[in-house]
Amino acid sequence: MPDAHMTDLPAARPAIAALPPYVPGARGTADAAPPVKLSSNESPDAPLPSVIEALEGAARGINRYPDMGASEVTARIAREVGREPAEVVVGAGSVAVLAHILQAYTGPGDEVMFAWRSFEAYPILTRIAGAEPVMVPLTSDARHDLGAMAAAVTSRTRVVMLCSPNNPTGPTLSQAELDSFMASVPSRVLVVLDEAYLEYVRAEDVADGPASLDRYPNLMLLRTFSKAYGLAGLRVGYAVGPEALVAPVRACVTPFSVSGPAQLAAITSLDARDELEERAAHIVAERDRVVAALLAAGWDVPDAQGNFVWLAVGDATADLAAHLGGADPAVLVRPFVGEGVRVTIGAPAENDAFLARLATWPGRA
Repeated sequence: MPDAHMTDLPAARPAIAALPPYVPGARGTADAAPPVKLSSNESPDAPLPSVIEALEGAARGINRYPDMGASEVTARIAREVGREPAEVVVGAGSVAVLAHILQAYTGPGDEVMFAWRSFEAYPILTRIAGAEPVMVPLTSDARHDLGAMAAAVTSRTRVVMLCSPNNPTGPTLSQAELDSFMASVPSRVLVVLDEAYLEYVRAEDVADGPASLDRYPNLMLLRTFSKAYGLAGLRVGYAVGPEALVAPVRACVTPFSVSGPAQLAAITSLDARDELEERAAHIVAERDRVVAALLAAGWDVPDAQGNFVWLAVGDATADLAAHLGGADPAVLVRPFVGEGVRVTIGAPAENDAFLARLATWPGRA
């Protein structure tokens, strides 16, 4: 028989117990051929040679704690975006930084609004913070419905998330759209513009985040080194905003959460920006090639401005993902059951494998 004291164990908060799990991109299995992994919006390229060299040297110092305030990388980021260091906060990936933003600004009884479908971490982090998610459906062309979002703001709304380009569908927000939205939202509401895929954007009218900070004191930007910079495994992200908004977020950051090697890799990557922009341009070229092939095959693809494309196949989502994954090698994508499939842009051969396997899907017959 179990001990009496074991029958009444600590219980998690109901909101935590009810959380849906975050679903990472599929990785394949150890006993199968290496898959074509297009499921996680990662860069297909290794970090730049200068970054790898810096990391090799940094490995000799991992017996020491990192700079708790990440002061050097914070200053370097501030210089990159034309702001002061006090206007930048760094954390272990943009997901962690967003969690700290929500910890700082929301709690029980508050609402966090975002478009849906958008980044799947948004509702999870909102619930963890104790707030209620408010999901406003996208338009028919997979864009934010900013009019509906503005109309849905209530006295309980504390934070609004805007994702540009929107993950997983792809379209960006224009400067005109952002200006109109900011004019319609009370200044007491914090608006966070998530620009995780900014380096891949080629839309001429995309909202200028740093310039918009000068106009809107209730705006923050959220960015990451996990995508175009190829540092997904090191976990470095940051937010930029007015010092008064950033300070409470910094107070929530877990001490020593960004490792010394990660901080050094981020600085080295910023110092090699020209090389990184060239790599991003290669991904954009591949993205445009894949989109052109999909359109030629009769697919309806939303405006793709990230390093991914979106196929809205609805109830056929699981079937399509299974078909792609049944190839040899398996082509792994990110299904959102009942809605669609997100496909990361990989290396040319990987993209060719995806297109070839997609062409054999009987669901398009």
